[in-house]
Amino acid sequence: MAATATTIDEYLDALSPEYRAELERIRSIVKRLVPEVDEKISYRMPTLAYKGRALVYFTASKKHLSFYPSEWAIEEFADRLVDYTTTKHAIQFTVTKPLPDDLIEDLVRYHAAQIDENRQQ
Repeated sequence: MAATATTIDEYLDALSPEYRAELERIRSIVKRLVPEVDEKISYRMPTLAYKGRALVYFTASKKHLSFYPSEWAIEEFADRLVDYTTTKHAIQFTVTKPLPDDLIEDLVRYHAAQIDENRQQ
């Protein structure tokens, strides 16, 4: 069901309670920091958009969760991500080893600032 969701709430409703709670926590942090975000599903992932651009994506898989704050943010905070599996665009984590609130906040603030500066690839 999560793969066919048309809203973030539908996506979250299809998850286990622990995965849902973790992604709700991330959603809440981002919305507190950037209250004007728009919620949507993009690339079959919950997406919080800012000024018409994706600010963050977040997803759940069988064995982990993923947070996509931007490759720029991942590069900027690479030293704080050494305990997590990362790709160019994503940070993988688990319910038992979640991303700390302050790290999420820093990643989001950094990417929002890059959008404010109209940074492009």
